This record gives sequence, structure tokens and C-alpha cells, in this order.
Amino acid sequence: MRRDMNGVTKSSFEMFSNSDEAVINKKLPKELLLRIFSFLDVVTLCRCAQVSRAWNVLALDGSNWQRIDLFDFQRDIEGRVVENISKRCGGFLRKLSLRGCLGVGDNALRTFAQNCRNIEVLNLNGCTKTTDAEGCPLLEQLNISWCDQVTKDGIQALVRGCGGLKALFLKGCTQLEDEALKYIGAHCPELVTLNLQTCLQITDEGLITICRGCHKLQSLCASGCSNITDAILSALGQNCPRLRILEVARCSQLTDVGFTTLARNCHELEKMDLEECVQITDSTLIQLSIHCPRLQVLSLSHCELITDDGIRHLGNGACAHDQLEVIELDNCPLITDASLEHLKSCHSLERIELYDCQQISRAGIKRLRTHLPNIKVHAYFAPVTPPPSVGGSRQRFCRCCIIL
Repeated sequence: MRRDMNGVTKSSFEMFSNSDEAVINKKLPKELLLRIFSFLDVVTLCRCAQVSRAWNVLALDGSNWQRIDLFDFQRDIEGRVVENISKRCGGFLRKLSLRGCLGVGDNALRTFAQNCRNIEVLNLNGCTKTTDAEGCPLLEQLNISWCDQVTKDGIQALVRGCGGLKALFLKGCTQLEDEALKYIGAHCPELVTLNLQTCLQITDEGLITICRGCHKLQSLCASGCSNITDAILSALGQNCPRLRILEVARCSQLTDVGFTTLARNCHELEKMDLEECVQITDSTLIQLSIHCPRLQVLSLSHCELITDDGIRHLGNGACAHDQLEVIELDNCPLITDASLEHLKSCHSLERIELYDCQQISRAGIKRLRTHLPNIKVHAYFAPVTPPPSVGGSRQRFCRCCIIL
């Protein structure tokens, strides 16, 4: 083939020239080119749109823009960009992530809601200019974590227009009160996942409404909601039997009484974060060992009343042999090497956290590893200061903490 001065064959040059008469446009039908473009990411589509008029039309076709994540592309997105995307994509757009796009506010989202009524997943995590929005009736998943300007009025408008919501992430929405949860409980019967972490004003009243209205709930995060009590655990047990994930770290008012009711009714529990639930004792572990055979991940960090006897019941429980994968026991001062002996029959155990467990020894960890050679053990031992030299003049050094 004839080559030009740059060593490129003429046919190759014609194949990718910026002319709409390029060979690739003649050889391949538009339907096939459109199918190829559907596999490209946002950046590549934008580059293809600059090749020729024909490719511009194909690359910017709404069918190629059904799922958009702008986080890795450009975080300083302005509102007008979102408006342009919504106008071009229209009903094609199903999933949009604007997480971290600080310049996006209500006006852009209002235009977006008017044009993209088929949206199913919308991530506004960190879009702090957002206040209250509505208008996407097919929306199934919404993440507005850390949008701390959102109030109960916004939640009311949202759930009335989006009754099919299945996942709602409200982490760090610090203005939300129980009234907002009442709206969710009344209008979102399909809700499966709810994250309320650090929503500090939430109390039993609001969460009980959620439990009574959202019977399909499988995952609840209420970590940091320090006002909640055992009434929540009882409501979950009575209304949400499909619950698989419960995160209630730093909820210090929860006790064995509540967890007993929960365990006896929610047999599908797989992950529980009970860090700093400081009132629970071995009684909670006994109930979990009896009634929760699917338990895989359990965090008991800073639960200072837990003892070896509780771990013994857990190690002999229904979940021990084939299910339990992770157990966190940081800052449990009553735990000793005996607990490690009780866990050696947990053949699925992959990781154990033992930071600040002062009664755990290297020898105990070594014995555990003879039974579970692939387990990851995270622990450290207090520095030991060696005795001074005979002359007493040398500086005394201590060993660094050892991470196993």
C-alpha cells in the first residue's frame, strides 16, 4: 500500500479520517458502530465525538449514556453540564453518579428531574448545595449522603414521588428528624436498604415507623444514632424478618434484652456491627450462636463486658463451622487466649481483630494459626522496656508495637 511521508498507509489514513466518507463509516452499518460505542466510557465517547460529524452523532446518542459516573472524569462539574446531559440523554439515562460534584445544586437537578424520568440510581454523595428535590417516579436507589441541607420537606417530596425506592443513603444528613423517617415508612414499602449513619437527631419514634412500614428491609445502618434504645431492636424483630445487615456502632443504650428479641426473630442476619454497644454481655452472643446460623461478620470492638465464655458459645454455634468469616474483638479486655482456642474450629474464619486485648499472647495466636494457617490476625502488644545496662548510663529503648 502507498504510504505518506509519515509512514502511514493511505488506507489507514482514510479509515480514520475526519471525513464522514471514511472507510469505516462505509463498511460498518451505523447500528454496529452504535453498538461498539455503547462499550466506551465517558472520556472515550467525548473523544470519539470530535472525530467527525457522523461519529459526533453516534457518540452522543442517548443510548450510549444510560450509566454515567462523573467522579473519575471531572469533579468540578457545574450545574449546566448536568442540565446538558439530562437534555441529551433524556429517558435513556438509568444511572447517574455525581458524587463529589460540589457545583451541582437544585436548579440543575430540577432540570434533570424533568428530563430523566426513567432514572433508577442517583448518587449525590457530597453534593452539599443540594437541598430538596422531587420528580423521578422510577427511582430505585438514591445516595444523598452528607447533603446536610436536606430537610424533612425534601424527604417528604422525594418519597411521595418515588414510592418504589429500594435503597436510600442518608448518611450525614444531620438535619433529618423523626418526621422524615415517618414519611419514608409511610411511602416506601419496597425499601430494602437504609443508611442513617450519624443522623444524630433520630430517635426510636422515627425508626419504629420505618420498621412497621418497610417489612422488606434487609440492611439498616444506624451507627452513631445514640438516642435509639432496645425498642428499635424489638421493632426490627417483630417487623423485619429478612434483615441481613445491622450496623449500630456507638449506640450505647442497646442491651442484651433488645438483641435477644432481634436474634430470636431475624434468623437471616449475616453482618452485625455492635462496636461500642458497651452494655451487651455474653448473653447476646449466646442468642446469636443459637438463632443466627448465617452470621458471617461480627464486630464487638469496645464491648468490654464480653468474655471467653461468650466466644465459646459463638465458636460452638450454628454459624461457627461454615459461615463466620470475620470477628472483631478490639479493646475487649476480658478476652484471653481461651477465646482463640474456642475459635479454632471456625474453618471459614478469615480475619480476627485483637488490638488492645491485653490478655492475648503471641503463643495463643501461634496455636490458632496451626489450625487456621491462612487467617489474618491484627493485633499488637504493648512495648516492653528492656532492663538498664549495668553502668546505668545507656539510654533505654522500647520495641515498637508489633502488628501480626
